[in-house]
Order: sequence, then structure tokens, then C-alpha cells
Amino acid sequence: MIKIYTDGSCLGNPGNGGWAAIILSEGKKTEIKGTKKDTTNNQMELLAPIEALKKIPKGSKVEIFTDSKYVKSGITEWIHNWKKNGWKAANKKEVKNKALWTELDLLNNEFEISWNWVKAHSTDELNNEVDLLARNAANL
Repeated sequence: MIKIYTDGSCLGNPGNGGWAAIILSEGKKTEIKGTKKDTTNNQMELLAPIEALKKIPKGSKVEIFTDSKYVKSGITEWIHNWKKNGWKAANKKEVKNKALWTELDLLNNEFEISWNWVKAHSTDELNNEVDLLARNAANL
């Protein structure tokens, strides 16, 4: 089982953003991160699991930990109706960040994933660590 902790950060919204992930696999810990100008916090929250899933073997059993209810609820609940309604949200407007959601959806179907929400800035050490990595990336 591969465990992945993800987080996104944005200085201003929109502003300079950063994303990060910690991948735990076979006793090894890998940190990845990236930065983007003129982005939003939600885009960075989505980019973190996308980039992490690209780094692991397809078909793997994965547990993803995120402090973003937007990401967790979006990929496990909301996305079904979005796809059924032609990528329209409940307000009949196009889903925001559709390109990132479609990419995450494709990746989500290539793995056996358990999505987990963790409270931000709490007692989960790896969530706090990935938060710091994302904030540091946003500052680059």
C-alpha cells in the first residue's frame, strides 16, 4: 500500500502557488513539489495528487491524505453528477478547474485509491510537513 500526503498553497488567491506531496512506498519517503504563478489555492490542491499519482506504478493500491474537502468531496462525490451533467455544476455553470478535475478523474481510475480527509494544522505530522513544503514552494 502506497500512502500519499498532498497539499496546495497560494499567496493571494489568485497569486503565487505551490503544491507538494509526500509519497511513502516500501519504506521509502519521496517528497515532490512545484510552483505556479497566477494560480488559485484549489488548483494547487488538485495538482498535488495529480503529480503524485504520476510518480507511482499504475494499478497500485493507494491511500491519499488531503486536508482539502474540495478535493476529497470533488473526486469521491461531486464528480459523478458533474460528468452526468456534462461537466456542469449545480448552478448550471461549467465546473471550475475542469481540466484538472478531468485529469485527476482519469488518474483516479488507474489506481485503487482510498481518499482520506485530515484536519489541517493539527496533529498529523505528515500533513503538517507537506503543508510546509507547499507553502515553501509558493514562496519560490
